Parts: sequence; C-alpha cells; structure tokens
Amino acid sequence: MPPVVSHSAPDPVPQGRGGPLDALRFIAALLIVLYHFGADAPVELAALHPVFARGYLATDFFLILSGYVLGRAYGPGILAGRIGFGDFLKKRLTRVWPAQLMVLAALGAVVLLAGLIGAAPAHPDHFSLRAMVMQALLVQAWGLPGGGGWNHQSWSLSALVVCYAAFPLTWRWISRMVSPSALLALGMAAVMVGDLICLRVFEHHIYDLDFSLGVVRTAPLFLLGVCIARVVEQGRPSVGMARLLAWLAGATLVLLQLTGRFDLPSIFAIAAIVLALGRLPVQRPSRLIEAGAKLSFALFITHALTGLVWFGGMKALSGRLRLEPWMDWAMWAGSIPAALVGAALFHRLVDRPVQAWLVGRRDRRRVARAAGLVNV
Repeated sequence: MPPVVSHSAPDPVPQGRGGPLDALRFIAALLIVLYHFGADAPVELAALHPVFARGYLATDFFLILSGYVLGRAYGPGILAGRIGFGDFLKKRLTRVWPAQLMVLAALGAVVLLAGLIGAAPAHPDHFSLRAMVMQALLVQAWGLPGGGGWNHQSWSLSALVVCYAAFPLTWRWISRMVSPSALLALGMAAVMVGDLICLRVFEHHIYDLDFSLGVVRTAPLFLLGVCIARVVEQGRPSVGMARLLAWLAGATLVLLQLTGRFDLPSIFAIAAIVLALGRLPVQRPSRLIEAGAKLSFALFITHALTGLVWFGGMKALSGRLRLEPWMDWAMWAGSIPAALVGAALFHRLVDRPVQAWLVGRRDRRRVARAAGLVNV
C-alpha cells in the first residue's frame, strides 16, 4: 500500500483561537440552552415563533465543527504516525467521558434528594435506571431504546464516540483526495444520501431521527466537517473568497430561518460558514472569545443539571406564591445566566482540574514507558 501523503498548501492557514469560529461555538452552545429551556418558559418559546423550535441546528453545527476541528488538530499527526489509534481514542474519551459521569452523578443526587423531601420530578419516566446506565456508558445513541432523559443532550457525545473511533481511518482515506470540489461533494453527498436512506428506512429525515439513532444522524455531518478540514488544509478557498462566502452563507442561514423550515439547506449554509471562517486566519484574537469557546463544552454538558434545579425551584415557588406574569418571565430569563454561572463553576472547579490530573497521569505513564524502553 503506498504511503499516505498530505497535499497541504505551501502556506497552510495557521490555527488560531479567539476568532469568529470560537465566537460561533459559544453562541451555538447558548442557542442549545435556549432551545432546551424554551419548553419551560411561561409560554413555550416555539409557540411565539417557529425559529425557537430549530435550536437543533446548533447541534448540527457542533457535529460538523467536531469533524473539522479533529481534522485540523490531529490530521497531520495521524498521517505522520505520531498519533496512533489507541492514543487518539483515549484522548477523546478522556475529554468527554469524565464530565458526563460527574454530571450524571450530580443529576442522580438531585433527583434522590428531591424524592427524599417529597418533590418528585414532573416526568419520573425521564429518570430511569436503564437510561442512567446507558448514558454512563455513552451508548444511548447506538440504536438502543430507553436511553433518554437525565443528561439528554449527551446523545451527541454518544454518537461522536463512534465517529472518534472511525476518524483515523477516515482521515487517511480522504487524505488521498486532492480535489477540494470532490471533497465538498463527498461531504454533501453523505448528508443527502443519508437523508434519503433515513426517509426510506425510518420514515423520517435525518435531522428528525430519534436520539437513539444519533449515530445515523451524526456520521454524515461529522464526515462533512472532516472534508471541510481537508479542504482548508489545502489552503482553499482563497481568503477573499472565504470572506465573501462567510457573509453570503450567514445571510442565507438567517433568511432561511425567517422564511420557514429548510433544514437541509440550513445545514449546508452552516457547513459553508465553518469552511469560510476556518479558512480565515485569526488576525485579532480575543481572550474573551477564546474563554467563551472553552466554556461552551461545560455549558453544553451541565445545562440539563442547571435546568433541573432552576425550574424545579421555580415550580415549587410558583406553587406557594401567586406571581405576576412578568415575574414568571423574569424568573425564567434568569435560567440563562444561571446556566452560564453553573458552567463556569463546573469548568473552573471540576472539569479543568480533573482534566489536568488525567493529562498529568497520562504524561507520567508515557515517561515511565519511555524510561523502561531506554533501560532495556
């Protein structure tokens, strides 16, 4: 088998933090929170305007972005043989699994405590032992029923685990392709063919699948992101074209949301935005934007916990006091900053220290293995 060669451009775009793509990462995380919290508003947000019912497009953005980021961050190392399959998968699991387990443990404690004081959850079927085990193992999106509830949005992490396992081989395969047009056509075709298969087999569009089939929804979007990373690696499109594409794709996405539900064109508009902003170098990095991007994972993984506590407290308070409608709305609006505060605390006090400990432990093992080889 001939060696895999990276056909990167002579002046590949340097990766940078604190730019527009990082800003979109934070905004998308906020939109996911708003989408999930909207059902608990005094009047469900989707009833006020249909656009509030399309927060799932922010999840699609993250799925595409995941493929793109992994391609840009790990692609060269995989081709050069510096990163093996085992090391890559271990790194990715180490990043997402501990946070999921800690949030699940906190959710379990909250539900148990609420039961002890007689404040049973409004939907007890959302907190089954089966779902807890499936989510702890991150298998709830692998086609098995009964994994909903609890930290419900983590279905995307479950699906991404499968994509992580396939990424090294996928990257080696698409790295043989040198045509940007062919790469983009491959990614878009994967989404469209996947949608047609889902309509035929499951009688639903790919973006309307049940969360238990999350792998089916995620894989084409992840592949599209990987293809975009390969195109950007080659220095395509030009910087000027990328700026124009960013504005056109952004305007198209906004118009699509204002006009009606056009999910497939919206997904391709999102992909175009990732391509355009990924191609543009970050000329004026912002530490605030970078911090927001780093906070986005904590916001994503913890907002179900924050929402359970916040809206449970709202329900208890409303049952004892007669509140004016504006007070109900004010209390609901407070859930957004509460989610940000909860995410910031989790990121700073829990997730970051745990990740630092795990990375340090991994590095010590690597040094010990290297020393053992030298001694031999």
